[in-house]
Amino acid sequence: MTLLMAATVPAIWLMSYATAYWHFLVIGLFVGLAGGSFSVGTPYVARWFPKNRQGFAMGVYGAGNSGAAVNKFVAPALLVAFGWTMVPMVYAAIMLGTVVLFWMFSHSDPAHLVPSNTKFSDQLKMLKEPKVLKYCQYYSIVFGGYVALSLWMVQYYVGEFGLDIRAAALLAACFSLPGGVLRAVGGWLSDKYGAHSVTWWVMWVSWVCLFLLSYPQTDFTVLTIDGPKTFHVGLNVYAFTGLMFLLGIAFAFGKASVFKYISDDYPSNIGTVSGIVGLAGGLGGFVLPIMFGALMDLTGIRSSAFMLMYGVVWVSLIWMYWTEVRRAEVMGTNAMEGPFSRSFSR
Repeated sequence: MTLLMAATVPAIWLMSYATAYWHFLVIGLFVGLAGGSFSVGTPYVARWFPKNRQGFAMGVYGAGNSGAAVNKFVAPALLVAFGWTMVPMVYAAIMLGTVVLFWMFSHSDPAHLVPSNTKFSDQLKMLKEPKVLKYCQYYSIVFGGYVALSLWMVQYYVGEFGLDIRAAALLAACFSLPGGVLRAVGGWLSDKYGAHSVTWWVMWVSWVCLFLLSYPQTDFTVLTIDGPKTFHVGLNVYAFTGLMFLLGIAFAFGKASVFKYISDDYPSNIGTVSGIVGLAGGLGGFVLPIMFGALMDLTGIRSSAFMLMYGVVWVSLIWMYWTEVRRAEVMGTNAMEGPFSRSFSR
């Protein structure tokens, strides 16, 4: 963990001196190591707590995602005051301070380590587990979708509603800030009601929000006895922001509940499975913005981004129904343990 964070410090600092495109690509490769620390830190945090509190513990740890929202305020302020080259310098200093604090105030327990005779090839066998693939799909939408929309929303507000960049950034934070901070609440709910129940409701809330967000601005012309009349159907900026706020909360809870799944089902392989699932989430955050742009170019409809995510959530709901809800109905309450089985056996 310490080595991963320390390796990013010089890379972040050198970004101030980058002048060519390939410079940023190489530097970005090393800065990306910071993402690997999440998969290392998740089992590190979880194993210090009893099973019935691991969801909350991982949720608090994962609430660091809110940095994506804080960045929307800090980076522009530094850029305006000192120029863009100051931004990576400040961030490098913050990262260095984090490394020092972690080194000074954390320690490891040998009992938390996997046995020394565990083979890397054995851990990779988790890739064949159907449950792991299912959790990857869940996380690709609740985390990948969160990252993608955090990147996409500023330009969406500017293009769709004609806002200036400052107002757009502020409203975009209404999605990204709760999407990070409330992850701890999602962890607590997952401990209390079970990962299955929380994820099930997360997907349904997301489905409703994305259905409404998918509808493009539309004008209808109706021929009446008094002549043609035009009706406009579409979300205004207030309704849109309200739905995005709800979607951010749902994604925050979902990010926590997916990792609660992992700690429940793979207590001895949290690191390996969380790394695989985290990779799926990261790929979602990388691929989705590209697909958003391609769909907008193809259709000319900005809300096509939400149509795509609506379809992905449909896949999650169908997969969850047939592997969890339907299984519980067919096999009875003993098919699953915990609050999830109780909530669907009534």
